[in-house]
Amino acid sequence: MAFGKLVVQVSVAQEALPLSEVSVSVDSVTKMTDENGYVQFDDIEAPDVLYSLDPNNTQIPYSTVDVTIEKENYQTQIIQKVQIFAGQVALLNVELLPESRRYAETEVNVIPDHQLLNKTRHSCASYEAINENGLQQQWVLNYPIIPKYVTVHLGRPTASASNVTVSFRDYIKNVASSEIYPTWPEQSLRANIYCQISLVMNRVYTEWYRSKGYSFDITNSTAFDQYYVHNRNIFENISEIVDDIFNTYIRKLGTINPYYAEYCDGRQVWCNGLKQWGTVDLANKGYNAFEILKYYYGNDIELITTNRIEGVSGSYPGYSLKRGMQSDAVATIQAQLNRIAVNYPSIPVVYPVDGIFGAQTEAAVKAFQKQFNLTQDGIVGNGTWYKISYIYVAVKKLAELSSEGVQAGLDFEYPGTPLREGTRSIKVQEIQFFLNKIALFTTRVPTIKIDSYFGSGTKAAVIAFQRLAGLTPDGVVGPATWNTLVEAYEDTLDVQSPVQNALGPYPGTALRVGSSGSDVRKVQSALNAINGNNALVVDGLFGQATERAVRTFQSQNGLTVDGVVGQATWNRLNEVLISTYSTLLTDLDSFRLREMIYDSYTDLMWNTTVNSIDY
Repeated sequence: MAFGKLVVQVSVAQEALPLSEVSVSVDSVTKMTDENGYVQFDDIEAPDVLYSLDPNNTQIPYSTVDVTIEKENYQTQIIQKVQIFAGQVALLNVELLPESRRYAETEVNVIPDHQLLNKTRHSCASYEAINENGLQQQWVLNYPIIPKYVTVHLGRPTASASNVTVSFRDYIKNVASSEIYPTWPEQSLRANIYCQISLVMNRVYTEWYRSKGYSFDITNSTAFDQYYVHNRNIFENISEIVDDIFNTYIRKLGTINPYYAEYCDGRQVWCNGLKQWGTVDLANKGYNAFEILKYYYGNDIELITTNRIEGVSGSYPGYSLKRGMQSDAVATIQAQLNRIAVNYPSIPVVYPVDGIFGAQTEAAVKAFQKQFNLTQDGIVGNGTWYKISYIYVAVKKLAELSSEGVQAGLDFEYPGTPLREGTRSIKVQEIQFFLNKIALFTTRVPTIKIDSYFGSGTKAAVIAFQRLAGLTPDGVVGPATWNTLVEAYEDTLDVQSPVQNALGPYPGTALRVGSSGSDVRKVQSALNAINGNNALVVDGLFGQATERAVRTFQSQNGLTVDGVVGQATWNRLNEVLISTYSTLLTDLDSFRLREMIYDSYTDLMWNTTVNSIDY
């Protein structure tokens, strides 16, 4: 007999808040969740891994356990038949309903047998992708997107069944854990997951069900779509793969739409598309995931990665962020991790938020990766970037807003009594958010830790702000200081910070006479801002005037004077641009953003930011 593991994470439903001191019982063993809502059970007996690798095996290749989750003032949940595979880590995420919203009785969920054991399973029905005229359904959306959420109908399209709405990545992790065994070779898993991603993206892109009047995106019927089991456990290795490739899909060459990737198990059901068990044989022969896909779908396919992710703040910059790098993308990650750390205390706060990927940032990234079951390498690749973005949006509930540093639901109302050193409350967290956003605009206000505690650092920042605003510098947030803080914060929403106005990472290709596009506009805007004029027309066309301005800049900054914006010139432009804004902001005599900052260099900001947008 072999062994597997089970990790249970418990949080408050709909709030992305971890729950500690929750009683979790696995059969006869009871443990309590830690401060991050986690508890782990080791050495759970499971059948030998060979059973899950043999398509002719008739024995169930996994064991099952029953899990009971209990906490006072929350609804008790029981999840039965949680699947445990040998050598694998099973993950069970549980959201508890607070007592004020709970049902009268305990909620019980039973996980059905794995879909590969279903002797009556169907293939994904390719005929459903064709309409009555024999033509492929025309798409409705303008371009393929990764939706933030997917609404799943728990039955056939016309069945009277419930709809559930889950995040896109959680949907894929669930389908993969329900459709294939986690013990399969990695390249086999990846090939299958690419198909599952492509199939649901096709349904979303064509609005197949919604265009027919249904209120869901996809069903969990394998006669029509793919298998989804609400509230089931998933597996750690599958979760990691999905985090890595969730925004990559299959496309036929010369087409736009995600490919309707029909597949079946290849053992009990046969189809024209990918054979799930067949992918195991091909992976064992050395095929990689893309080669497996071409084996089944032909050579006229490609894998496309999209950054069009609906409801997520920011897009992956296209390269991994790691120690030693410096960019506004790093600053974005630092700010988001700091906000997430308010709810997940195992993640250390990065101070200051400076866009430099140092030891603090690396430690915070590793802690985040550990918290959310990602590879703990301290590198922000595609999977980690978007996981941070998803959690950031979840804990702030700010998918629809672009403002930084403030939590959804803040009422901006004075708490009624002064806030001073030693106070711990959500209102302290508010002023910490306000101060950190203001600190992006002036070096006179320091960046501080956001932890809801009014410590010496917060007091120092309050005093600095009071001096800047012409208030009594006593370090106490009374009505006058509170109102001025709120006013100043609201003013920052109309102005972008120096970090936001940076050029961003080098585009990878030198810009010279004849170049055109958004990167040229960024250079032209930066040169205008640095020179304090609008001498260059910001048109995105690298002509003689732009070349002369670049040569002048290079001469003034000790660079090779060739009129070409290579990496060295680009980086120096970036540094000087940020320094220019910092000088403007530091030199202000009072802190009235709308009256002073906004009026003093609105034109400069406009030329630098708006004209750098690629329309």
